[in-house]
Amino acid sequence: MRKVVILSFLASLLLGACGEDDYVYPNVLTDMIDLKTDHTGTGRYLITDEGTEWRIQSRTGLDGLAPDTTYRTVTMYAPLTDSEEAEKEAILYNTQLVISPVPLPESKFKEIKTDPVAIQSIWRGGNYLNLILQVKVKDQKHGYHFIENKLENKDGEQTLYLTLYHDRNNDIEGFNRKVYLSVPLWAYADKLHKGDKIVFNIHTYKEGMTSRIFYF
Repeated sequence: MRKVVILSFLASLLLGACGEDDYVYPNVLTDMIDLKTDHTGTGRYLITDEGTEWRIQSRTGLDGLAPDTTYRTVTMYAPLTDSEEAEKEAILYNTQLVISPVPLPESKFKEIKTDPVAIQSIWRGGNYLNLILQVKVKDQKHGYHFIENKLENKDGEQTLYLTLYHDRNNDIEGFNRKVYLSVPLWAYADKLHKGDKIVFNIHTYKEGMTSRIFYF
């Protein structure tokens, strides 16, 4: 099974020489958002789950990525133009890759691990099912993935059953760590239709094995 590793690349924020009283803080947003690279492997665009595309203001620190690739990220940025303008521009302050593998069938896993987590929030946004989790950790690497249990067709209605794979690697439950994940629902564009159901199963500290229902 392919392991998923969280990577991060932080962009430095340079402030001008101004005093506390005359500095105006920018309208900073923090979103789970797509970052798109150009043919050189440089991050050029941010694309929201609503489909708004922001061109990233030229800066250092966004090169060395795969060319012509879309990354799922949690990004702090500030719009520099109005969202209604044809050419939208934003400045990117920092960004971190989100765990977002395409779900795999149960048969691809040597062992199914569903160690518990706490749900901070979970929602359907654009082509993704987004999760912000709180996980108890200490010093071991945790493994995350999405399990495709089955795609059921009943009376013309389809239901996709997914489960969060979480292997805490026998880690001690020391302190909480925030973990960002997104299920790439675009992988089911040729299988699911509007109104089809998605049942997401997740093992939580408080509820045990529970599920949340969403619609495609």
